Amino acid sequence: MTKRNTRLTLELLETARDMHAGGLLTDVVRDKITMRHLGGATTIADPAELTGEDIKALREQANLSQAVFASYLKLTVGYVSRLERGTESPKGPTLVLLDVIRRKGFEAIL
Repeated sequence: MTKRNTRLTLELLETARDMHAGGLLTDVVRDKITMRHLGGATTIADPAELTGEDIKALREQANLSQAVFASYLKLTVGYVSRLERGTESPKGPTLVLLDVIRRKGFEAIL
């Protein structure tokens, strides 16, 4: 047992595993707890790649114009247009935010 892996930490991780197995914790929450206490010993999946068509579909599902969609995401209309045409790919925080919208719906960022 290392200094970081105290008995309390190991008990917490076991509890998180049990709660996950019982359906009380999502994968994301369990991974956050594990990462926090093991210092990166587990991996968290990268956000899914999104095509221009995917981004346009997300916007249309929310019934938003490019201008309003860009405003909510704090992006320029030109950038949203380039993303939807596929001339540019989302990266960094934009990709993560779009992935959250894809997984949880547009309401997740409101």
